[in-house]
Amino acid sequence: MNDTLRPRGPLWTLYEHLAMHVGLGALALLCLTWLPFAMLLHPLLPRPVGQRLGRRVIAAGFRFYLGLLERLCACRFDLSEIEGLRNERGLIIAANHPSLLDAVILVSQLPDAICVMKASLMDNPLFGSAARLARYVRNDGILRIITGSCEALQQGTHLVLFPEGSRTVHFPVDPLQPTTGMIARRAGVPVQTVLLDFSTAYLGKAWPLLRPPVLPLTVKARLGRRFDAPTDHTAFTTELEAYFRREVRVPTAPTA
Repeated sequence: MNDTLRPRGPLWTLYEHLAMHVGLGALALLCLTWLPFAMLLHPLLPRPVGQRLGRRVIAAGFRFYLGLLERLCACRFDLSEIEGLRNERGLIIAANHPSLLDAVILVSQLPDAICVMKASLMDNPLFGSAARLARYVRNDGILRIITGSCEALQQGTHLVLFPEGSRTVHFPVDPLQPTTGMIARRAGVPVQTVLLDFSTAYLGKAWPLLRPPVLPLTVKARLGRRFDAPTDHTAFTTELEAYFRREVRVPTAPTA
């Protein structure tokens, strides 16, 4: 019988509530700790130095955070398959998006990675300063996304994208947006897929922020197919969506 489906006693239920508060609180504390330094360094450091430092601090902070979840919160992360991507340059990492933890998981293993962030998050005092220092791509419209992403890829950066555009609502994946194919075509770079398998859809679209996790929470990142740079982004998007639908594993409890 799956561990996540076994009946739970009151002490384990209490532990799950405590683990939730520890996990969410630790992430907020890490962000707040780096916030004043990122705010100060952003206008002072040359762009190449600032973005290199910013990305490495974010990756190191996320690795520390995942280690904390493993030690204190009964979480298990198997990320060994994506470690080898660190030495590759100028690559789009395209993953399914079941949880708020997805970007944390991927960026933790890629010290020169950036993401596309909503403008509202870039303006958020908790998250925005670190993202601006690391030169994440601001989502201010498709043209700005493509231009900023291509510039970063030409510099050899890993670009982490979630082709669904938002966390999954209808598993295994929601319809994909064409942005990934458009960027890959314009930049002329391959797309490496990563398949994120969660035991439950903790912090997914239908999982309320303050609903405790079902522990132990297990997450495995699998390397999927690598697609060559497309010549037709529409056909590529169709092919990529079909691939994700075949390969993504549905969490045990995908809804609230």
